[in-house]
Amino acid sequence: MPCRVVHLTSVHYAFDTRIFHKECKSLASAGYKVTLIAPHSEGDHTMDGVRLRSITLPRNRRERMTSTIAAVYQAAVRENADIYHFHDPELIPLGVLLKLGGKKVIYDVHEDYAGNMKGKEWIPRLLHGPAALAVNVCEATLTQACDRVVAATPTIAEKFGSARTRLVQNFPRLREFQHSDALPYGQREAIAIYIGWLGDLVGIHEMAQAVELVVKTLPVRLILGGGVLPGAKMTFEVGRYGGLVECTGFLNRRQVAALTARARVGLVINHPTERNAVNAWPTKLFEYMAAGLPVIASDFPLYRRIVESAGCGLLVDPLNPAALAEALMWLLRNPAQAEAMGRNGRCAIEEKYNWEREAERLVAAYAELLPVH
Repeated sequence: MPCRVVHLTSVHYAFDTRIFHKECKSLASAGYKVTLIAPHSEGDHTMDGVRLRSITLPRNRRERMTSTIAAVYQAAVRENADIYHFHDPELIPLGVLLKLGGKKVIYDVHEDYAGNMKGKEWIPRLLHGPAALAVNVCEATLTQACDRVVAATPTIAEKFGSARTRLVQNFPRLREFQHSDALPYGQREAIAIYIGWLGDLVGIHEMAQAVELVVKTLPVRLILGGGVLPGAKMTFEVGRYGGLVECTGFLNRRQVAALTARARVGLVINHPTERNAVNAWPTKLFEYMAAGLPVIASDFPLYRRIVESAGCGLLVDPLNPAALAEALMWLLRNPAQAEAMGRNGRCAIEEKYNWEREAERLVAAYAELLPVH
């Protein structure tokens, strides 16, 4: 009988890229019977060997922290699985309860949650420190009950630093960005893109201001693909930039691939205001590289190491729109060099930064929890 696996989230979108499209699908392909319990408004169904068990979407944060968590736990218990794999720090107590019930339990740490407290605008500034301390204490104590901790970045893995921790990085799938309708690079419109959650701290103001500067000399447009991050401060007004800036709203994976296939430049201009922005692997950077796009990224040490080693783009001060405009103009004026940077990035993905390699690590971590016959 196949090993029964249940993934749990109270926060993430049901078809989250890391949870559903990468981890759950990879485990199903490896022969596990996989169920995902997640908030979703369209009922239960099965896709690519993964069964989605929906729970009611919370209307607000208070409801999510109470009734949603309770619904996730009740659904998890009813599944009676062999291994439970949860993805949110607020579910750590559920993991402990499942472990006490004799189950194998995995905590998947996507971010430096304690470090992120300073970027949570819904938390009063005076409570940022106490909130970070509370998260650290909770993770350090309650996760001792977990059989494995799966870390999305080397920095997170070092934080947990135990024999139970396994590194499974959030790199792109190789085939996802090989779009059949992709235009040859030299024939593409002058479009710079940002794909991801929107908020003031990801640099959307600076991106728009840079495009305003560039368009005085060269034609260019900025497309922002994503929804507003829940709880994020968002003072950006797309209307003030006329037709220079377009906000598409949330994009599914197919739409993301289609947008990268018509763009000229990918932007990752996070502000250096959160420890996570400096230490976290930037998923969108790797996705641009997978699509063969040259990148312009914040000049953080980690980003610099990736971009310079791959030769795939330019680095700028993320708080300086003029510097971003200069980098963007250089790439638009030098399409041959820009295209070569994009090829370099794609080569780095194929050789090093791809999900296929990480999926092997995930499956190996699961195999360690199976009984020996």
